[in-house]
Amino acid sequence: MLNDDQLLRYSRQIMLPEVDIAGQETWLQSTVLIIGVGGLGSPVAMYLAAAGVGRLVLVDDDNVELTNLQRQIIHRTSTIGQPKVLSAKEALAELNPDIRVDAINDRLAGEALEQQVITADLVVDCSDNFTTRFAINDACVKHKTPLVSGAAIRLEGQVAVFDSRREDAPCYRCLYREGDEENLTCSDSGVLAPLVGIIGSVQAMEALKVLADVGEPLVGKLLLLDGRHMDWRTLKLRRDPECPCCGDNNN
Repeated sequence: MLNDDQLLRYSRQIMLPEVDIAGQETWLQSTVLIIGVGGLGSPVAMYLAAAGVGRLVLVDDDNVELTNLQRQIIHRTSTIGQPKVLSAKEALAELNPDIRVDAINDRLAGEALEQQVITADLVVDCSDNFTTRFAINDACVKHKTPLVSGAAIRLEGQVAVFDSRREDAPCYRCLYREGDEENLTCSDSGVLAPLVGIIGSVQAMEALKVLADVGEPLVGKLLLLDGRHMDWRTLKLRRDPECPCCGDNNN
């Protein structure tokens, strides 16, 4: 049951018919694994914390650098040199002491990644490389954990939701295959600060929708943003029967 402080804190969400008390209680009882606490992970973590997701697990092995502060809004000048997960945990505790935040200062892989995926109700991929994205996708498909994926570079971004609980839903490997990808980083290619805020906010929105079954999430769709012209496009994604992860030969 929500206490009086929670009813007040989350009142603007609770008044939404699609959310109501039941939706808010679902969020408070949920665990979300956020991998990467940089440009995308910053708004994701802040909005999920503010919205009242009960437990956030933050994963990142980097430290805060001066160049991060142009876009990674969860960090501060005073936390330069600190592990990003600890800097973020401190900010989230000030934002909403009502929730639990666990910090993992590591780059998870293999069994360690799978264990975190198993305990999460949903995973938000805010990483910046395809090796990690493929590993996250494989673990989510294996354990049927919904995945909200986002990417942003230069003036372009994209968001998709992959939910292997749905038999016809594609996975990340239906969209990208190993060998086809091109690893682009903000340090090499640049990025405009608000872009990661926009994409991260969409990821947070999709995460809340999936957790509380609100509206229609971006399952089977790829949302693309051309920030240069502020042009949004939605492409349909279909499950690939030949996919090396979720294809027919892997079931």
